[in-house]
Amino acid sequence: MALRVSALLFPSPPRALPYNRGISIGFRTLHLLASSLLLGGHAFDVAPQRLVPLLVVTVGSGLGLILLELYRSCDWVYQGMGVLVIAKAALTALAGLWWDQRVLLLSLVVILGSVGSHMSARYRHYSFRHGRVLDSKSPPTRSSSPLTPHP
Repeated sequence: MALRVSALLFPSPPRALPYNRGISIGFRTLHLLASSLLLGGHAFDVAPQRLVPLLVVTVGSGLGLILLELYRSCDWVYQGMGVLVIAKAALTALAGLWWDQRVLLLSLVVILGSVGSHMSARYRHYSFRHGRVLDSKSPPTRSSSPLTPHP
C-alpha cells in the first residue's frame, strides 16, 4: 500500500498534463497581474475591503500553479522552486499578521519571485531531500551541489 501511495505522489517519470504550458502561462499571467495590483493597493493605502478580490485571485492563481506542479510530482515541494514558494506563502501570511509591515513583506515576496523565476535549473531543481539536482535539463556537472563553483 505504501509503495502505491509513493508511486502516486512521486511517479517516475513525472506525469505530463496536456496543455500544461498554456495553462501555466495563463495562471502565471493572472497571478502576476493580481499580485502586482494587490501590492500597489497596499503601497497606496487602498481600503482593505477593496483589495479582497485581488487577494482571492492572487491566492487562487497561486494555488493553480502549485497544483500543476504537484500533479507532475510532489518532489517539487523539497526542490529549490518549491521551497521558494513555501517561503513566499509564509511571508504573505506574515503580512496579514504584521499589518504595518505588509508593504515590505509583500515586496520581499515579489523579489523572491523574480529571483526564483530567473535562477538556473541547478538551483530551481536542487532537491534538499536528495542533496542533488533532480529533473534538470541542463548538462550534468561535476558536483551535485549547486553551491559548488564549476570551471
